[in-house]
Amino acid sequence: MHEPGRIRSSEITPVEVYTSRRTVLGCIGGALALGMGGALAGSRPVHAASRAAIGTYLPMSVPPLDSITPREYATRYNNFYEFGNDKSAPSEYGHALKTDPWSVEISGEVHKPGRYTLEDILKPHDLEERIYRLRCVEAWSMVIPWIGFPLGDLIRRFEPTGAAKYVEFKTLYRPREFRGQRALFSSIDWPYVEGLRLDEAYHPLTILAVGMYGEALPNQNGAPLRLVVPWKYGFKSIKSIVEIRLTRKRPRTTWETSNPREYGFYANVNPAVDHPRWSQKEERRLPSPLFSPNFIETQPFNGYGDLVAGLYAGMDLARNF
Repeated sequence: MHEPGRIRSSEITPVEVYTSRRTVLGCIGGALALGMGGALAGSRPVHAASRAAIGTYLPMSVPPLDSITPREYATRYNNFYEFGNDKSAPSEYGHALKTDPWSVEISGEVHKPGRYTLEDILKPHDLEERIYRLRCVEAWSMVIPWIGFPLGDLIRRFEPTGAAKYVEFKTLYRPREFRGQRALFSSIDWPYVEGLRLDEAYHPLTILAVGMYGEALPNQNGAPLRLVVPWKYGFKSIKSIVEIRLTRKRPRTTWETSNPREYGFYANVNPAVDHPRWSQKEERRLPSPLFSPNFIETQPFNGYGDLVAGLYAGMDLARNF
């Protein structure tokens, strides 16, 4: 029987589905957690100064239900409110974002705090590919081939203290480049903030992504560095990260602060807990034609429950949503 969250090797998706120039080799879905993954041979760190090739790849496989979303959907249908509220705003205005140079401040409960360039962040890490489901809290979903490395590997480099319990992330705040940040009326208190429990951050499925579809991250998808946590709703996967802070107390995240009735800290995909304004039992898998929408049943933890449910043993997931 096929395990949820784990990609089979029995069906091959043609490489032209997601890239016309590269093929893919690496670690997929939950395979790394099960000891099946590996680093990309010949890969090198990807950043804004070198947006060219990031390695040589071979074809990858996914089950029919999880066919990779065509790149044009994943790069043109986005929530990135720093660029505006419309789904098309990130791809339309993303060119304004300057990602070179880029640095990330590491602070809080660590023995090695400091401001590190993107090159410093990426240099020790081998890049891997992970084909993950992406489930938006708005009840649409995609399947995206990310390229990155485990967040836990990065955190360990900075030697967390024994007091560290949570990880807080912040997005770049630069209104001259992010038109959404200079809007007169906004429900968001910038900069965008997200957070994880430390054990969630250490989980092997949690990655920092620097690429997708065999190329460097486009600006509209969170260049040059974003979080990907596949068992949580997409708003947890914060984009264009400039700060990572380890804390004793749980951080107050952006959507939790803006509307705590609708958006909780944990944001685990849970079809048994509806959003106050819509059901979460189904999702619209993109592409989804207007007259024949592609609705599928939503799985607990987005299908990765076998790998992550243990993180929440004994918790009331309806209350801790």
